[in-house]
Amino acid sequence: MDSVKTLASALAPLCGIDEPTLMDWIEVPKNTEMGDYAFPCFRLSKTMRKAPNAIAAELEAALTLPAGFTRCEAVGGYLNFFTDKGAVADTVLRRVLKEGDAYGTSTEGNGKTVCIEYSSINIAKPFGFHHLPSTAIGNALYRIYKALGYNTVGINHLGDWGTQFGKMITAYKLWGDKPVDDYSIRELVALYVRFHEEAERDPSLNDEARAWFRKIESHDPEARTLWEKMKDATIREVKVTYRRMGVDFDSWNGEAFYEDKMQPIIDELREKGISKVDQGAQIVDLSEWNMPPCIIVKSDGSTIYATRDLAAACYRKATYDFSKLLYVVAYQQDLHFKQFFKVLELMGRDWVRDCVHVNFGMVSMEGGAFHTREGKVLYLDDVLDAAVEKTYDIICEKSPDLEDKKSAAEAVGVGAILWSVLYNSRIKDVTFSWDKVLNFDGETAPYVQYTHARSCSVLRKAGERPAEYDASLLNDPESVALLKAIAAFPEAVRSAAEKYEPYVVARAVMQIANAFNRFYYEQRIMADDPAIRAARLALCDAARQTLKNGLNLLGLSAPERM
Repeated sequence: MDSVKTLASALAPLCGIDEPTLMDWIEVPKNTEMGDYAFPCFRLSKTMRKAPNAIAAELEAALTLPAGFTRCEAVGGYLNFFTDKGAVADTVLRRVLKEGDAYGTSTEGNGKTVCIEYSSINIAKPFGFHHLPSTAIGNALYRIYKALGYNTVGINHLGDWGTQFGKMITAYKLWGDKPVDDYSIRELVALYVRFHEEAERDPSLNDEARAWFRKIESHDPEARTLWEKMKDATIREVKVTYRRMGVDFDSWNGEAFYEDKMQPIIDELREKGISKVDQGAQIVDLSEWNMPPCIIVKSDGSTIYATRDLAAACYRKATYDFSKLLYVVAYQQDLHFKQFFKVLELMGRDWVRDCVHVNFGMVSMEGGAFHTREGKVLYLDDVLDAAVEKTYDIICEKSPDLEDKKSAAEAVGVGAILWSVLYNSRIKDVTFSWDKVLNFDGETAPYVQYTHARSCSVLRKAGERPAEYDASLLNDPESVALLKAIAAFPEAVRSAAEKYEPYVVARAVMQIANAFNRFYYEQRIMADDPAIRAARLALCDAARQTLKNGLNLLGLSAPERM
């Protein structure tokens, strides 16, 4: 990152382009003979009104090489840069080994607050496999922003309000056979499924369900008690699953929390003439922006989630004074967020520009989608358990002498599931395959975790690593490539936050793992020459540290033995 920033700073006054933009333009050539970094001049043709090769030649003549670079040369439409590899190696290693667990972090957030709404499970419904993307992506972004010096607030906006709770209570009153506190989520789901089956034959059950929800809204003691107990039972159970994935939240305020905060929003929309009555419902007409109306209050007087989202956003701004509010929610809700943000804008909430819908594609198992009301649901716990069990069998086969196989299997199995949605751009739809995610040789979490364990094993066998080393000895192609991959890590963390894309960190970690394994196989780390051995052990330690930091930012464990 330092080299890229240095180059961008030197080029900026000559190009008339700002430094951050140039940092994004600078490339790393695949062929190292073409240089360590390359600046493509094609993008400057329009503004400078010259051919790219002429621009490259002009920049070569005008540029004063910054420290750490030995030469630059214009080749075609590129300006290629060559670094002083010894100096770069020394800078990278000393920084990583000095900063340790803090390598890749920064203070650029300067204590500003970022609120992130993610996972947002439904009460008395399964913590399903379909919740995985929001949970994994949101948790990774939470960790990444915290690493960059932001005050992060993780919010689980629980789905704890609506007619479905009237259905749950109706089902419990009709078919419940024990205290509601003793019900597991799966048993509550079974009641919910039965309700829908019975309501097919007896539609009057829906009227009864609506009546029970009205009782919840009017604070009927029995209805509120049953509702609270279902909520407590769900949270108690899902927290166990969250702990397995290294996920926690600073706020569990769900939709019900905003029950008494919606009326001021409704009144403001009406008083400012932003909303109107249409067929008995209060709506905001968004036809001017080519969107359907945003319903604020339904014709029966009840609110919907858009109303609660408006109240929640205003509450969060007043409470946290966020610099960003991220909503990690599937792309199927794109229209909802466009409507909701537009209404905030019409209300004069200028801070809506700091609200971002971080959407993502669907993740599915081979076999298709699942629906709670039909009882077709794949529980996330079942997927995690299966991953751990399959990983345990693999570890028993590959490392029969490993002492704590169960802990390693838990770390690797759970990590494999999280990685499956973090390694690609979040908007991609992902079809889950056991063969792919548990492959110890592919671009998977087990491969990266095994590489980390391999680096730890090298260092254990070496004993105490020499404190002094000569980084200039790390001049072979494999060492240089590994150093480059390690050096690129801090910029990957920054870029991941800027793009709301954890996969940028995952890809950077994979590059380090690939580069380390090439280094491991091509260069003898425990060389006979003490000076070379000391330098290579320092590089091994830096790779280990960076792999650990990257895995932790993604919410994965970094086992030392596998």
